[in-house]
Amino acid sequence: MENKYTGKTFILEMVAITIGLLFLIPFYYVISNSFKSFAEILTNTSALPSVFEFQNYVNAFKQLHYLQAFTNSLLITVASNVVLVVFGSMAAYMLVRTKNKLSNIIFMIFIATMVIPFQSIMIPLIKTASSLGLLNSLWGLVMMYLGFGAGITIFLYHGFIKGIPVELEEAAIIDGCSALGVFWRIVFPLLKPITVTVMILNSLWIWNDFLLPSLVLQDPDLRTIPLATFFFFGQYTKQWDLALAGLVLSIIPLLIFFFSMQKHIIKGITSGSIK
Repeated sequence: MENKYTGKTFILEMVAITIGLLFLIPFYYVISNSFKSFAEILTNTSALPSVFEFQNYVNAFKQLHYLQAFTNSLLITVASNVVLVVFGSMAAYMLVRTKNKLSNIIFMIFIATMVIPFQSIMIPLIKTASSLGLLNSLWGLVMMYLGFGAGITIFLYHGFIKGIPVELEEAAIIDGCSALGVFWRIVFPLLKPITVTVMILNSLWIWNDFLLPSLVLQDPDLRTIPLATFFFFGQYTKQWDLALAGLVLSIIPLLIFFFSMQKHIIKGITSGSIK
């Protein structure tokens, strides 16, 4: 049957285009104003720059100590992803393959942690971290991200692993493979779609996170990009021209990573939800 272009299709397209443009408006304001002088931002926010101030990016790069902040953000994001993928996948695998009430209870506890507001445990967390010597430490922050990200990570892996036939593992065991060997040689390679999804979602969260690093990292040399950008806003002055340029610099690496990996997002999530 031939699909006809109807008035309803046209209306739906117009609605989709309108919604898309609404989502792009904030990007327009950030990018266009990042090329303006401070005075022009205050007097003519919506228009395109009369003169493109590329010096904003040079100054922001220097004042942010961008390379150092970028290195800190990259180290935290990569290390957090590694521990979340390793521990999350192994925990989900054991919870799926161990069929008893205790496994179900543990899984539900992990799910419940996803709805606990961070603000409700913020003060006890910092007190505990201080007593354990985890403050002012990138690795301490990574351990906290492991705790906060374990719920969603295990949830995604749990749904995906259910669709992996147990017969594959039984065949490997018959061939003499150990329990760890079965997971790393048989199961984990099959988790590639959901692993990529987990890494993308956690990277978006960890790279852009401000509140937890601001509580944990007090040393200026340990600042992440969001923390470094925040210091363009003082008590009496707000350097919008540099702050917006710094914001663009901070999202470029994440956009490159996201667009290069986005094809795996829907595939991984839908596979896990269906299975």
